[in-house]
Amino acid sequence: MRIAELLAAGLAALAFAAGAHAAQEPPDAAAIVRKADEVRFPDHGFEVEVDIESQLADGRTESRKYKVLSKGNENTLVMVVEPASERGQILLMKGRDLWIFLPNVSQPVRIGLAQRLTGQVANGDLARANFAGDYTPKLLRTEDIDGEPHYVLELTAVDRGVTYGKVMYWVRASNYWPHKAEFYSLSGRLLKTAHYRGYQQMAGRMRPTQLLMEDALRKGERSTLEYRNMKPRDLPDKVFTKDYLKRLQ
Repeated sequence: MRIAELLAAGLAALAFAAGAHAAQEPPDAAAIVRKADEVRFPDHGFEVEVDIESQLADGRTESRKYKVLSKGNENTLVMVVEPASERGQILLMKGRDLWIFLPNVSQPVRIGLAQRLTGQVANGDLARANFAGDYTPKLLRTEDIDGEPHYVLELTAVDRGVTYGKVMYWVRASNYWPHKAEFYSLSGRLLKTAHYRGYQQMAGRMRPTQLLMEDALRKGERSTLEYRNMKPRDLPDKVFTKDYLKRLQ
């Protein structure tokens, strides 16, 4: 009887230890990135207004406003609202393909996700925010920031068609809130650093309402993106077609 009791106690201790280890085991890197993507933007149809103010090295500032319609991670429209002289310009993203439609020009022009949109903001920063689909993640370590543990991940581009060659990504462990990202070129040069700020309730959950992007190559140049009025939208596939865009211009 004593042997049976000892055996049962030993098995219980092993089960407890295994359970404690499982509880402490972090999720895999892909799950972290996917959950952080869901914090930044809904995974269903939505619209959001984006105001961008860029500070140039010579002290000048530039302000632009956009309206973004997005459905999942594969279809996005970016419409210029201001300046008025560029109103009617529309970016259409389908998958990793991106075109710009210009008023009075019959055919769209193919452009790259990495091309500059305004200030420190690349086309892909506004049109495509699918870290989970565009990069292969690796969890490097956990790092404390202001007393909060954060996952530190290295994201490597799945191919040359994505916006950046590599991203270093800091995500809060307790709730998967993105904290910071460093964006690198294919050659490994640091291009810019982004800080996710101003978490507020938008479209059903807490999300960052501000993104500060600082240029690593040109000191003093930065862009601040403010996200406003995010709300769910039922967006049929026809919205993301050339024929539909003609009606928007």
